[in-house]
Amino acid sequence: MVHMDDLYEGWADGPDGGAANLRRWVLDPLAAGEQVRYRRYDWHTGAWAEWHDVPPATHLVVEGCGAAARQVDALGAFRIWVEADDDERLRRGLARDGDEMRDHWLRWMTDEAAHFARESTRERADVHLDGFGDVVRHRGEPAPSSNA
Repeated sequence: MVHMDDLYEGWADGPDGGAANLRRWVLDPLAAGEQVRYRRYDWHTGAWAEWHDVPPATHLVVEGCGAAARQVDALGAFRIWVEADDDERLRRGLARDGDEMRDHWLRWMTDEAAHFARESTRERADVHLDGFGDVVRHRGEPAPSSNA
């Protein structure tokens, strides 16, 4: 599994920023049959940290905002949209990162909404899950109308 949080260059990179690293470090080498390595960004130090090797496998899960960006469509097989309301998403983010990150989270959530709208991420997903893991829609069914 590769986490998009590892591929962003911090808060300023925004939800659009990690897709280029995903493609360059992970998906392009994987498609070429080469060793997959990516460098993890350390959000606490504000710098790129150690390199991670991804072992060869028949399937790879990439999780996080930006994993379904259009620029990686040709190399992705299946998209999952996880639906959670803004209050729950903020609660989870602050539980993980601390309340001192509230302003960063609020800005990120605004940027994320714009990213998802521009990329039509929700509409392009193969499966929709609620924020607790239950399937709420499969491809071809009408999309629910609530916001992520």
